[in-house]
Amino acid sequence: MPVLGITGGIATGKTLFTSCLSSLFPGLRIFDSDRCARELTTSDPHILGAIRNHFGPGVFDASGVLQRSALRAIVFADPAERKALEAILHPAIRRSWLDLVRAIREEEQPSGNAWLAVDIPLLFETSAEPHFDKVIVVACSAATQRSRLIENRHLTPALADSMIASQLPLAAKIDRADFAVWNDGLPAALEAQARLLATHLFS
Repeated sequence: MPVLGITGGIATGKTLFTSCLSSLFPGLRIFDSDRCARELTTSDPHILGAIRNHFGPGVFDASGVLQRSALRAIVFADPAERKALEAILHPAIRRSWLDLVRAIREEEQPSGNAWLAVDIPLLFETSAEPHFDKVIVVACSAATQRSRLIENRHLTPALADSMIASQLPLAAKIDRADFAVWNDGLPAALEAQARLLATHLFS
């Protein structure tokens, strides 16, 4: 089974693009790293314990639920704290998708109609590209990223800028990818690019 790595910057539209590919190619399986991170920080006692030990009880409410907005404010204000959170989360996330990649590559009768897409925002930053047959970058302008974070996610301009700056520049990701799609316009434009790429990959 071929394995795709899908990456890009924050708020570039990776999830929407992956959804477009999935609708065009029903055999596509998807692993979403962001969803995995949310699940780990919701219900994994080891992850939650490590977060509490490092960041303290102030990032949890009275009932013990992690307050993601409080944690996000800390980690994007201090690169060292962001690295600390990544050191807690990334190994568990990586094990999850690597286990899935190994399992599907070891299937006795892999189907030519089955693919796996792994959505990893920090694919290049974590040197994960050797695990994929092809890497796709979903990109847009920095101005579009910023406006989406501020208008859609209701972040402050300072936090939006910090989140964008924390990732490898999109130009560098595009240079290292096999394919790049540009998501600066309407969803229909992204869907058209997904259809074109699906025709190339899955035919």
